[in-house]
Amino acid sequence: MDAVLTALQMVFSTQVLLAMAGSALFGLFVGAIPGLTATMATALLVPITFFLPPVPAVAMMVTATAMAIFAGDIPGCLLRIPGTPASAAYTDESYAMTRNGQAETALGIALVFSVIGGLFGTVVLIVAAPALAEVALNFSSYEYFWLVLLGLTCAVFITGDAPLKGMVTLFLGLLAGSVGLQNPAAHPRFTFGSADMLGGLSLIPAMIGLFAVSEILRFSLAPEKIDEFKRQVGSVFRGMGGLMRKYKVQTLRGSAVGTAIGALPGAGADIAAWISYAMSRRMSKEPEKFGSGHPEGLVEAGASNNGALAGAWIPALVFGIPGDSITAIVIGVLYMQNMNPGPMIFINNPENIYAVFAVFVLANLMMLPFGWLCIKAAARVLRAPRNVLMPIILVFCVVGAFAINNSPFDLWVLVAFGLAGWFLEANGYPIAPAILGMLLGVMLEEHFITSMIKADGNPLGFIERPIAAGLAICTLLLWSVSGWLALRRHLRRRQAPAAIAQ
Repeated sequence: MDAVLTALQMVFSTQVLLAMAGSALFGLFVGAIPGLTATMATALLVPITFFLPPVPAVAMMVTATAMAIFAGDIPGCLLRIPGTPASAAYTDESYAMTRNGQAETALGIALVFSVIGGLFGTVVLIVAAPALAEVALNFSSYEYFWLVLLGLTCAVFITGDAPLKGMVTLFLGLLAGSVGLQNPAAHPRFTFGSADMLGGLSLIPAMIGLFAVSEILRFSLAPEKIDEFKRQVGSVFRGMGGLMRKYKVQTLRGSAVGTAIGALPGAGADIAAWISYAMSRRMSKEPEKFGSGHPEGLVEAGASNNGALAGAWIPALVFGIPGDSITAIVIGVLYMQNMNPGPMIFINNPENIYAVFAVFVLANLMMLPFGWLCIKAAARVLRAPRNVLMPIILVFCVVGAFAINNSPFDLWVLVAFGLAGWFLEANGYPIAPAILGMLLGVMLEEHFITSMIKADGNPLGFIERPIAAGLAICTLLLWSVSGWLALRRHLRRRQAPAAIAQ
């Protein structure tokens, strides 16, 4: 109890509260700008932490990350441009709600359910960190291979009535992700003699191109279709209580799945959001409403990606193993602040750990007022003339794409994927699966090759471990059920004209 009281005194000091307020504003700004990710927000704060005590330094990291993940939903909702990769899974859904005149509902869901998911993950972090970290460490390349396959299956679910077209864009994403030297053999693939392509095609410029540049091209060709929902965003909290009661199972499921996936080293909020959105669509009682502006998927995926943030800290604190790229940066800061992660930190410095837990709770609660202010400021874009707004967005896209690697080549990637995204959508092909393919393709190949080497070429090695076998059964059952349902729908469509003719 003494350690808890000491931790609360440390957190509720003027220095820590000011540090959290400043990093909250910074995280909201970075997350809302396409291309500037939550990882970048965390990395940019590292030099400032050199001059701060341990608790304010960690508080800045936690607050900026949580705010950036939430803020990535704002441009996705208002402009169909995901601010962070974690928002790409449900950008089309939230943008459809905006076109239906429900922008305040979509933004309210993004804010409120991000807070709920973050608080759920924090409770799990406090109560069950050692036990969950032990489970996460049992995941080897075999388990990750099946988990990635399960994630790739989401491409079929999120495309609704066009699964074949979703598979086409998924494989295009896998193809784009295989460019360069980033493969187990470090062999240059599809580089065509270009030194710039040896490093591969960056995900962020590709994502901005597919969503943002293609949207700008569509506006240039058909501006009248964009102005039909121009209106001011109202109260973002109106109706949230009803949604919490209606979708309580989805909220709990998304929070739990996000926390569990976040606890797996190398997974993170991006994969959690994709899997939760696909799971929501597959298990929904109203799957036909998805894609037209239905809140159910937003509730589950929004809770999931913020739950994953706290989950990623479980292996980081208990074993010093990063759960994602953000915690990899944070672990370095912890070592610099003499808060060496590992089991002994719970014994030697319990007040610091309790302070971290308190910071997580406070950061998620701060998201409500700060997020509301950010939404009110960002919603003004709906009242701006689109012929003025679109060039400004294009400038931000160029800056965001260039800032990732400071490489002019990324600007060519931006343009190429923008043209490809416009062409694909003009012909009815969904573009979200392409991002999923680029995100998971490298992981799939790496874990497959590693597993085959460990199994000495024996495919049975993929199902010999209990957890791997369970994931394999889930994946294969999902494929079988999906194929059977697709075949049944096809047969019904063929029988319907015959029944009418009779």
